[in-house]
Amino acid sequence: MDRLDFFPAQVVVVTLGRMLLCSVRECHQPLSREAGRVFCPAGHSFDIARSGYVNLLQPQDRRSKQPGDTAEAVAARRRLHDRGVTEPLLWGIAEIACGSAGDVVLDAGCGDGFYLGSLAREAGFEAHGVDISIPAVDAAARRYPGAEWVVANADRFVPYSDSSFSLVMSITARMNAPEFRRVLRDDGRLLVALPSPEDLIELRGAGRDRVARTVETFCQEFQLVDQRRVTTVAELDAAAVEDVRLSIYRPMSSRAATDGMRVTFSLDLLLFRSV
Repeated sequence: MDRLDFFPAQVVVVTLGRMLLCSVRECHQPLSREAGRVFCPAGHSFDIARSGYVNLLQPQDRRSKQPGDTAEAVAARRRLHDRGVTEPLLWGIAEIACGSAGDVVLDAGCGDGFYLGSLAREAGFEAHGVDISIPAVDAAARRYPGAEWVVANADRFVPYSDSSFSLVMSITARMNAPEFRRVLRDDGRLLVALPSPEDLIELRGAGRDRVARTVETFCQEFQLVDQRRVTTVAELDAAAVEDVRLSIYRPMSSRAATDGMRVTFSLDLLLFRSV
């Protein structure tokens, strides 16, 4: 079944295309949809927002009243994307992921949808994004209406049926190896993007090399088949430097953003195959 439009005629009741599952614990039954909501056979119901996303986040899956990225952080990151600062990272991801029109892709921890939405527009694949932040998912749904966007805690449960996807991406996001393997097809691919030690070094200092630990995290479910690093350095004005600060956690540099500066953006890209 093809991906379904979020706004069908009100009289139509259908089951979602890539089987979206109820996020209530001990339920996880398939969700169907009618105008303005999705629901499962057990009677659990979830509203569809005006912008098109579905909020499946359960109260017990929140660590705070407003989990994930704030609206301020989402807006700052979007301004950086729109400036073209992260475009080299995007094309580095595109090169290693090799997405095609036949793919069905999940971005777990999709944020504002920049990477998934941009790649889907370029390659024409079917796209689904999940994130715990309502402001981030709302921004994604407004910017990239051709994809399906869901608010959920993918650290605990990815709300899709088994073997739904040919590619799962986790781009500087949390990692859930058993759930990623469950929703991937047997011939599926997993792309993990990690901040490299040089990423934002001017603002956070040198970071740790996380590659070995990440490979170990996934070794029971996946085999590493490719590894690359993509790095770009941008000359940012004061406003853009402040946007970087707003969009990251715990910047170390106390330097005030009164002047521009060079900032390094760098990702370690790991491509895995299901085993």
